[in-house]
Amino acid sequence: MAIYLTKESKVLVQGMTGGEGMKHTRRMLAAGTDVVGGVNPRKAGQTVDFDVPQGLEGLAGAPSTVPVFGTVAEGMAATGADVTVVFVPPAFAKAAVLEAADAGIGLAVVITEGIPVHDSVAFTSYAKRNGTRIIGPNCPGLITPGQSNAGIIPADITKPGRIGLVSKSGTLTYQLMYELRDIGFSTCVGIGGDPVVGTSHIDCLAAFQEDPDTELVVLIGEIGGDAEERAAAYIREHVTKPVVGYIAGFTAPEGRTMGHAGAIVSGSAGTARAKQEALEAVGVRVGSTPTETARLVLELLEAGG
Repeated sequence: MAIYLTKESKVLVQGMTGGEGMKHTRRMLAAGTDVVGGVNPRKAGQTVDFDVPQGLEGLAGAPSTVPVFGTVAEGMAATGADVTVVFVPPAFAKAAVLEAADAGIGLAVVITEGIPVHDSVAFTSYAKRNGTRIIGPNCPGLITPGQSNAGIIPADITKPGRIGLVSKSGTLTYQLMYELRDIGFSTCVGIGGDPVVGTSHIDCLAAFQEDPDTELVVLIGEIGGDAEERAAAYIREHVTKPVVGYIAGFTAPEGRTMGHAGAIVSGSAGTARAKQEALEAVGVRVGSTPTETARLVLELLEAGG
């Protein structure tokens, strides 16, 4: 089992013919993702050959020829696609996501960083009204190891397993995946660290709670905002599975913006300490480092939760 993304998912790539789109489409194909098409109105009707070496990233791959469609709607009609991954420059990302939502696609994974906040507000609210789930923006995407990979997460650093992971930070997503590689993951979701994102910690916690093959959830947050405090309140009322947390930014200077655009601290609000306390108050064990966080996960699993 998994959340949001499975081996049955059929994936379009908006911006597939650009440099980043080409590179990561090749990696997604190598990870076993069913990439059924690209979208570029200027190259509609063309095909792109991806020479995907066998065994790249430790998973089976094969040479693939991927068609290019003029619109998301055309790609969905021709292939049955239900996921799109957006590798579109910031100035055009809003239009790309609105197009995907208008087409009625179920999941749009917005990798693009540097999107203006007012654009993110517009397309996330529009997509929600249209029934399209947004992952991101400014995120690494999501991966269900051994099944499908939508985005830029390395596929060779972990394996299928029992842990669900939701994270604001791409780098910390990779680190925890690697540190817990011997156990493996059901699905890893990088939700992005911008002030406005389409899928929250709470959304992923709810999905992992319902997934029978996820035994434990790792929640990675960071300074700024109140997303982790809200997640703690949700855990108290709705999550029965064990949750282990890590908050990035304990050493951040007060009043500074650190890294992600959403990581802004004012007074005591949004600090790593405040988030840690909120999570621990509802029974979440919070590590002081990524390595300690991985150790806490191992302890809980060995103890049977």
